[in-house]
Amino acid sequence: MAACLDRIAAFLLEASGGDADKSAGRGFPWAALRSEHTAAIRALLGQQTSPGPDGAERPWSPAYRNQHLAALRGVLRAAWSLGEMSTDDYQRAKAVKNFTGSRLPSGRSIHVAEFAALLRACALDPGPAGRRDAALLATLYTTGARRSEIAGLRREHYDPGERALRIVGKGDKERMEYLHESAAVLLGTWLSLDDRLAGPLFKPVHKSGALQHRPLTDAAVRNVVVKRRREAGLPSMTPHDFRRTFIGDLLDEGVDLVTVQQLVGHSSPATTARYDRRPERRRRNAVDKLRFPAPSQEPTS
Repeated sequence: MAACLDRIAAFLLEASGGDADKSAGRGFPWAALRSEHTAAIRALLGQQTSPGPDGAERPWSPAYRNQHLAALRGVLRAAWSLGEMSTDDYQRAKAVKNFTGSRLPSGRSIHVAEFAALLRACALDPGPAGRRDAALLATLYTTGARRSEIAGLRREHYDPGERALRIVGKGDKERMEYLHESAAVLLGTWLSLDDRLAGPLFKPVHKSGALQHRPLTDAAVRNVVVKRRREAGLPSMTPHDFRRTFIGDLLDEGVDLVTVQQLVGHSSPATTARYDRRPERRRRNAVDKLRFPAPSQEPTS
């Protein structure tokens, strides 16, 4: 929510010729906004773009725009509850309409052969970073955890006997994830390099090979994926593609939707269902049932 408000405040300040920084929302006079201002904010949100995977600018999705509008309504509600806005001003200002429409989930699935190529790339690195990256990628692949969750994993939250990881996800919600046996072996190899029983599960590795006893950042998790897929000669992929693959593979194997939802920490099964590849496969198979003549075949009457 805070990041959304920072962006909105920056848009307004820049539109009025002012300067804005990354924390523009903190000192912004939200209680002074009226319906004409929130209408202008909605118009500004409708104009925003961001770089896609190919580097080309793409419009924000309706859901992402609505996320900003929800943050705006939230801060207006807080201003009203503190007595900084009248009920009439609050009701008019918050009445700004959501954007309509939807987008298909971005990204792609990772084939098991691609994952094997990633592990081979890690194996060619004889240093600690190679062991760490193999364990990290295996954890991504067999838990579907978000990259922020991977970065936040703690050694004391891992039970090697049960191959169980306690993950703290969105909304500070905890859940248990279970590693595949082969992934647990790779994680054990990485952990054998450090006899500490508490602290970050995945740590930075200095160029000298020394372990740095602090957690990886979200960006560092992404960099591991980028580095190893380049070494493996694979097409572009992101940490979230591992999550998409995990969900799709489990659903393909017949695991029920609610179980998959619980494993990945979605608050709604509808979110999990968006990653189900089976409806797309059925639609593709339906189209393949159409009678289509070969190019050299003459039409018959």
